[in-house]
Amino acid sequence: MQFKDYYAVLGVEPSAGDAEIKTAYRRLARKYHPDVSKEAGAEDQFKAVNEAYEALRDPQKRAAYDQLRARGYRPGEEFRPPPDFGRGGPGAQDFDFEEIFGGAGGGGGGAGFSDFFEGLFGRRGRAEQAAPRGPQGPRDSRAKLAVPLQAVHDGGSVRVNVNGRQLDVRVPTGVKPGQVIRLAGQGSQGGNLLLEVEYAPHPQFEVDGRNIIHVLSLTPWQAALGASVSVPTLGGAVELKIPPDSDSGRKLRLRGRGLPGTPPGDQIVELEITAPRAETDEQRKAYAALAQAFDE
Repeated sequence: MQFKDYYAVLGVEPSAGDAEIKTAYRRLARKYHPDVSKEAGAEDQFKAVNEAYEALRDPQKRAAYDQLRARGYRPGEEFRPPPDFGRGGPGAQDFDFEEIFGGAGGGGGGAGFSDFFEGLFGRRGRAEQAAPRGPQGPRDSRAKLAVPLQAVHDGGSVRVNVNGRQLDVRVPTGVKPGQVIRLAGQGSQGGNLLLEVEYAPHPQFEVDGRNIIHVLSLTPWQAALGASVSVPTLGGAVELKIPPDSDSGRKLRLRGRGLPGTPPGDQIVELEITAPRAETDEQRKAYAALAQAFDE
């Protein structure tokens, strides 16, 4: 098993705060998204970025990962989890990794994180407890289910990996974080498997209740003169009219374009003005003319 440096994947320092990690994730996810990037290996980069963010965005997962990283492992280095790993120590925290990371992941990069600790999960936690005395009946098992936002919007099936088994889980439209999906007979000793829903991170959208937030990049002339631009939504791209003299941070509302519900949420489009890089003499001259016009 090879160690992965999730901080290096996102290009942030280990001391980075949650906001910095989220910003780095959004930037890289946009860059490598398979629907946008034409770079070789973009899909693998996109998966790596999602995997890193899935690990670092959750305080428990991040603390557990930091405990492992503090042991001095380097990216690509083969390692075996030390016998006392997860058992704490002076100044450390005890972790039950089976509870923290579950055995399930779906669509949002959680599966890769579970694979990274597969050797640990297979040897630690409940699997290493002493053999039970006498027969045991069915027991309910719990795990997290990371549901892609598209599945929340459309409903449908999400494939998860639970203790080495591939399961297809039917997700109801508009399912909310914290809801539990029950799979009868799929738990321990024939008990039930209880999957607690959480939303998988998305490279283009963030969630605020039932509303969806999308940051839209505009050129200075689109913001100044107004424009009609294509905006992605979970229900498909729509045309949005940008009013003239718009500033960065301005928010426009697409009613009913958020997550399903009664009533459905909206999509909030936050404008972000970015100046394209001048790569030709003609473009540099255009910027010079613009500077001169505004100086006057």
